[in-house]
Amino acid sequence: MNNVFEKEITMKNFGLTATMVFEAESANYGEGFGNISVLKKMSRRNGETYTYISRQALRYSIVGQCGWDSTPVGAPKDSKKNSDDESEGKSSGTTDKSVVQFSPDATIKDYPEIDFFGYMKTVKGSNAATRAAVARLSNAVSLEPYRADTDFLTNMGLAKRAGQQNSIAQREIHHSLYAYTITIDLDKVGIDGDIAVSNEEKAKRVRELLDAIAHLYRDIAGRRESLAPVFAVGGVFERRNPYFENNVIVKNGALDVGRIAEIIKDDPDCGKNCICGVRVGAFRNEDEIKNELNAVTVGEFFRELTSRAEAAYNE
Repeated sequence: MNNVFEKEITMKNFGLTATMVFEAESANYGEGFGNISVLKKMSRRNGETYTYISRQALRYSIVGQCGWDSTPVGAPKDSKKNSDDESEGKSSGTTDKSVVQFSPDATIKDYPEIDFFGYMKTVKGSNAATRAAVARLSNAVSLEPYRADTDFLTNMGLAKRAGQQNSIAQREIHHSLYAYTITIDLDKVGIDGDIAVSNEEKAKRVRELLDAIAHLYRDIAGRRESLAPVFAVGGVFERRNPYFENNVIVKNGALDVGRIAEIIKDDPDCGKNCICGVRVGAFRNEDEIKNELNAVTVGEFFRELTSRAEAAYNE
């Protein structure tokens, strides 16, 4: 693989994609039953079951840690409401049974959340205004199978204080490496119809997003789980293909380097622009990762990826 730090970014390079691997435990529960909390899971053709953290959960954590969770929301407006409704102190065109959505008055000029992750805003009697997501996330799927481990829980401490019987519950648990992918259409950031923010603001928003991903965490069941990557691979490319999604495999603590190297070798765009980062001690074959993929530290990976994204706005 070529030296990534010597690659010149051009206006064609607007497809940012990165696949991250992190280590976490039981970070997303679905709907349980009785007194059992159930992890979100999926099955594969090899007969194994894998847990996952939904893209919605990742988005929630990213938006909150970027400080972008102030976009106003409300029920759909009713374009047929008259001024008498408002003068009587009624909620300006909202209905109790409507689906909560982003406010029709919120725009990407002021709110990066809907700039990156899109919106649908409706006004009764009018067509819905929509924006497709500019930043797209996959689910974070475990790289190690789930083996039906559970945690037995009681409230003994509080029950003893009150002189009552214990309440008993069970919770599925799974400690694993997880992988997910983000793709960003850099040329669509900050542009929505007649609205266009400055290139400086576009670069700032992308920088904040990547910084949040580099230090991501999730609060769940009284714990704070770090979702910060121990391995990352990606770059800023001419193609907008999420090259490494579903192609990061870990077996017996070793990363499948051959599969990643093959993708890099087979695609000139990927080969010229790809960057890898690895955390010390995260994998048994750390030396192979560094030698075959020219891997730098995870911190260097994000600094270089951010620099390349910003350079796309400086042409």
